[in-house]
Amino acid sequence: MKLKTLVLIMCFLVVSAVSAVAGGEPVKIGAVLSVTGPASPLGEPEKNTMEMIAEEVNAKGGVLGRPLELIILDDETDVNKAVLAAQRLLRKDKAAAVLGPTTSGNALAVKNFFSGAKVPLVSCASAEKIVLPVDPWIFKVAPSDRHAALRLLSHAKSQGYKKIALLTVSDGYGQAGREVLKELIPAQGFELVADEVYGPKDTDMTAQLTKIKGLAPDAIICWGTNPGPAVVAKNRVQLGVTTPLYMSHGVASKKFIELAGDAAEGVMLPAGKLIVAGQLPDGDPQKALLLDYDKKYQDKYHSPVSTFGGHGWDSLSLVLAAIEKAGSAEPQAIRDELEKLGPFAGVGGVFDYTAEDHNGQDEKAFVMVKVENGDWKLISD
Repeated sequence: MKLKTLVLIMCFLVVSAVSAVAGGEPVKIGAVLSVTGPASPLGEPEKNTMEMIAEEVNAKGGVLGRPLELIILDDETDVNKAVLAAQRLLRKDKAAAVLGPTTSGNALAVKNFFSGAKVPLVSCASAEKIVLPVDPWIFKVAPSDRHAALRLLSHAKSQGYKKIALLTVSDGYGQAGREVLKELIPAQGFELVADEVYGPKDTDMTAQLTKIKGLAPDAIICWGTNPGPAVVAKNRVQLGVTTPLYMSHGVASKKFIELAGDAAEGVMLPAGKLIVAGQLPDGDPQKALLLDYDKKYQDKYHSPVSTFGGHGWDSLSLVLAAIEKAGSAEPQAIRDELEKLGPFAGVGGVFDYTAEDHNGQDEKAFVMVKVENGDWKLISD
């Protein structure tokens, strides 16, 4: 399929050549996001956030005195379209850096193109395989599945749970999380009593949950992104299952609560601090930034912020900070400076990339939250 036949959302945010504030050749930053398709609850806020930042940057004079041109391509949550979009940004648009993709499967499918082209990719997806083993050109902003799993299991241990049932989606995100959980559950002293899988397009998981119910686990962990986890939450209630239900950070947005409705009540998950920013202590180093981002996003788009929009903020802000600090928008300079930025307070955490760590995060990026009265509540172990 030729790229021109794809349905691509292209957003060009360029200050006019006659602008009195910025001039010269634009700095081109590309992005491959799942603006439509099953992962659109993740990709749409990423796109919105990147556009908002780009508008602010250009209104203030651009990047290094040059206009910022943000080129966003929609992969429609399709791996083949993600590949084509990545190739276009590298070959035709000559992007200095690329953000995304939104999903782990798509990120894993395109990462090698950027290594070959020697252009930095800052992924918004969470699978640790994106940055392990370390590739000099590949970074990511979403904390790894391992960090989320460790935070979740720490809470489960504090509740005295022993027997864990696992239910994961069979896409790249779900299976990456499944691998980590199957390693960590026994390593953390739990017994894995069930290991069930569902498809990303499945609309009923009662068979898996019925089997899990019969095994009487102390807790269930569902690892996936919307809409599947919302179906799991509903089916659980329909079957009268009262076993505590954990979700992954892949549903850390109001969209999950909207999709699951009353069935979301009581569901627990590890999430970035953004969705409970107002509940954080005043001394938290991210609180002011999170509240500012929350207000700006809601004022502009009239919808709640999400962890995934935060990935958009972090990926673009880190690249722009690297450009400004390097005094250059060349791919090599951006790559080199990302490893030297030092502690950088973002929406998803405080980033500290090194040559050995291209995620720059740990489990401290997560807090435990619970759905209570149709909203997120910060909880502690």
